[in-house]
Amino acid sequence: MQPEGLLICPECVSKLSFVHEPICKICGKELISDRQETCEDCARHRRSFETGRALLNYNQAARASMTAIKYKNKREYLDFYGEVMSRRFEPFIQRIRPQALVPVPVHPARRRIRGFNQAEELARRMGVAWKIPVEGDLLIRTKNTAPQKELGAAGRLQNLQKAFAVPETARRGELPQRIVLVDDIYTTGSTIEACTRVLKASGVAEVYFLSVCTGYAR
Repeated sequence: MQPEGLLICPECVSKLSFVHEPICKICGKELISDRQETCEDCARHRRSFETGRALLNYNQAARASMTAIKYKNKREYLDFYGEVMSRRFEPFIQRIRPQALVPVPVHPARRRIRGFNQAEELARRMGVAWKIPVEGDLLIRTKNTAPQKELGAAGRLQNLQKAFAVPETARRGELPQRIVLVDDIYTTGSTIEACTRVLKASGVAEVYFLSVCTGYAR
């Protein structure tokens, strides 16, 4: 029996691959050598966002966990990820001092089917721990794009063109100048890049990100 109070069983934790140093100074992916400064993706592509961090390498166990959250309503898994990320990335947050956490939005059609946005659920858990407001309406998804997993880096970014927007209601107010985007999976960086471009075009000065998983596109 699992001890009372634990959010995940020890056997499941052992299957997860936590990201360890050395990491890419831009996207936070785990690197093979400490003589590298950036991963292959960040060396090839200019980024608009400042930097980001991820908790897990995207292995089979992480894939199964993310699938269960999104398609089997296992939102309780986010309690574990939210707690661990809140502790692990506290120094990162203290250093950059963001004014808001902004979840990467899902299209309303997908949200209706799923019933929630996993990125927003995760952001709210971390927001409580860090006492940072979560701005769930600062960024909206205006285009229900094709699945990203079948596309390469260039195709993913093109697929996301004009997929995000800062709504007029948010533009009327004073936008936070330093924000952290929150998402579940980071691969090529196209989603974070597309969100960053829209936010900076609207007046946000610095954009960072946090994700549960990171990995290279297959």
